[in-house]
Amino acid sequence: MPGNTIGRLFRVTTFGESHGEALGGIIDGCPSGLSLTEEDMQKALDKRRPGQGPTATARRESDTVHILSGVFEGRTTGTPIAFLVYNENQRSSDYEALREVFRPGHADWGFLKKFGLRDHRGGGRSSARETIGRVAAGAVADRLLEEAGIRVQAATVEFGGIPVRTVDMQGAWERLFFSADPDVIPLWEERVLRARKEKDTLGGIVQVEATGVPAGLGEPVFYKLDAALAGALMGVGAVKGVEIGDGFAAARACGSQNNDPLLPGGQFASNHAGGILGGISSGQTIVARAAVKPIPSIPREQQTVDMHDRPATILVGGRHDLSAIPRCVPVHRAMVSLVLADMLLLQRRLLS
Repeated sequence: MPGNTIGRLFRVTTFGESHGEALGGIIDGCPSGLSLTEEDMQKALDKRRPGQGPTATARRESDTVHILSGVFEGRTTGTPIAFLVYNENQRSSDYEALREVFRPGHADWGFLKKFGLRDHRGGGRSSARETIGRVAAGAVADRLLEEAGIRVQAATVEFGGIPVRTVDMQGAWERLFFSADPDVIPLWEERVLRARKEKDTLGGIVQVEATGVPAGLGEPVFYKLDAALAGALMGVGAVKGVEIGDGFAAARACGSQNNDPLLPGGQFASNHAGGILGGISSGQTIVARAAVKPIPSIPREQQTVDMHDRPATILVGGRHDLSAIPRCVPVHRAMVSLVLADMLLLQRRLLS
């Protein structure tokens, strides 16, 4: 499968670069008859749009989406859905000094080794702006999931080394930082001010939950639901670790602590497994968390090498987020929605 496509039945291909003419995607395999408008996509894109919040880049983009095909009179037709978002506020000249050097912590080195050339303007295809296609497609997946009674939510549960004390997924979508805990927001704001003063960047942890997922989604061997979710979340830029349910804490527990006792009526006494057993959904809430590294573009001089393998120093200019959080939170939510939509269609085909 091409590296720009995700899914088996609900297939999404994204295209575009940070400083190119436009970005977008094509969704193939979406069932017909779903209610869908540009506004549905736009609401999702507005949550990840640049220029919002205390950690955001100064780049201003409207990220206005245009549906080109696959929708007629507000309903999906069952044919490929193509959509486009034009770049409007590129300042490619900001990156001219990076043409001959590699940015530490970025994809520059690997991109050159793989393709033999690279777009130095904001990272090109490896830029976070590529996620526009994922978020827009995720909005379509959400329409399919909603009709099946499935709801996906996402929130920040740790930022700058400061974890939340409580988790309220319901209200997180409207809070600053998409915080799962309103009481921790002032601490996070102070942490942002300190990092900005120190000319540094911050990372954090994003939690995604899916409720209403029926038991039986996923495969027992090579397309496990937890493996697919982990792969999708690891495919988001800056993510360096993923856990399902208790995750790494399970490694420090005993079996008597980690097992989820079954109760009559398809219920469980706990959910340490995060809603997935043997690679298959159990009917409980699916819980996934992703560790997001700090943005590598820091306003400090760093050691690197140039295209000729000569030692060099670099001071990354341009406009950058102080953290991938909170703008990556809608991306994580979209990736989980895309996987669940694909799994739902696969299960329906199996049972048909």
